[in-house]
Amino acid sequence: MPSLFEAEAPRPLADRLRPRRLSDVLGQEHLLGPDGPIGRMLAARRLASMVLWGPPGCGKTTIARLLAQETDLHFEPLSAVFSGVADLKKVFAEARKRREMGKGTLLFVDEIHRFNRAQQDSFLPYVEDGTVVLIGATTENPSFEIIGALLSRCQVFVLNRLGSETLEALLARAETEAGRKLPLDAPAREALKAMADGDGRYFLNLVEELLSARIDKPLDPAGLAALLQKRAPLYDKAQEGHYNLISALHKSLRGSDADAALYWLARMLEAGEPPLYIVRRLVRFASEDIGLADPEALHQALAAKDAYDFLGSPEGELAIVQAVIYLATAPKSNAAYKAEGTARRAARTTGSLMPPKHILNAPTRLMADLGYGAGYEYDHGTEDTFSGQNYFPEGMARESFYKPSERGFEREVTKRLAWWAKLRAERSGGGGDA
Repeated sequence: MPSLFEAEAPRPLADRLRPRRLSDVLGQEHLLGPDGPIGRMLAARRLASMVLWGPPGCGKTTIARLLAQETDLHFEPLSAVFSGVADLKKVFAEARKRREMGKGTLLFVDEIHRFNRAQQDSFLPYVEDGTVVLIGATTENPSFEIIGALLSRCQVFVLNRLGSETLEALLARAETEAGRKLPLDAPAREALKAMADGDGRYFLNLVEELLSARIDKPLDPAGLAALLQKRAPLYDKAQEGHYNLISALHKSLRGSDADAALYWLARMLEAGEPPLYIVRRLVRFASEDIGLADPEALHQALAAKDAYDFLGSPEGELAIVQAVIYLATAPKSNAAYKAEGTARRAARTTGSLMPPKHILNAPTRLMADLGYGAGYEYDHGTEDTFSGQNYFPEGMARESFYKPSERGFEREVTKRLAWWAKLRAERSGGGGDA
């Protein structure tokens, strides 16, 4: 029970507006509604251990607290940042005693991804036998940060970042609580929601700052920006945000959407991603998704690397922009990428076959006596500079690994391959199997 002084102490707006029932939680209806998985658990009065994965300020802690309230479980909060093995042992011992008295425990672990493997292992027997119902909250991808044994005993639920409509509903609650409207015009109201970046707690902090400010007339977006400072975009260069954005850039390039690719590039640069990491992906993309459809693509990507090395930031970033535009607008082909995979599979299954003797060098008399190099035809000395000899291992049928597209420069390559295939068919058996 809070003391008299605590009860009278001022409370932040976000705390005053904290939902009192699960039905009051905004933006997570896909989980909490009657047809949602957590909603169905509550209807059946059977709550399973779970991991709530979502961005900051989307309601993870609130949902856990309300689940305990609505299932009559003791709510035991724990932060992985401030807790160790001793704290866990104490929590588990108390939960076991509570269970013997007929009372269940909902153990809520905030930032559960911060526990190491040994600490996460310690949860297993208590989750397994039902001593605790575990609810872990994380902003990081559970696949990367939570051990498989614990994940197999929990259901993972993905929470949404709060969208514009949800933030508007939250703002209406705040204005009702304050008894007045925010001093913003309509565009500034939208700008305020954009500043929150889907984080309800941060949004309410901004709202509280505006409500406490002395503002004579409604602010426009410029006035709002002058009064408030927007935080940096949510982005962790070592975790999922990093992988999500580079994937978005790569797939936008593959989809020939230069504008979307430029947007994701800008997001990464603004968040502080090392530019040379991005360029390495562009070099990979040039070979993987363009290849010989436009041989200049690889040159452009490598030129961007050289230009950035030479100029540094911010001037060198324009060369990266140029490379992104070139790669997005180039003809696409993954023929080289597919050819590599097919050839490697063939190499793994036929890796012990010797090359045909006629294409082997014979630096010693013994090798010459064994037939090394015998029957080799020097292509430059043949008609059309093409002998048509067999270069595959003896005993292996000829295979076609590289199948160029009909786009860009590969259209010309297709014509060449067809011409050589015709000549090879005409000259087959002409010393090629010696």
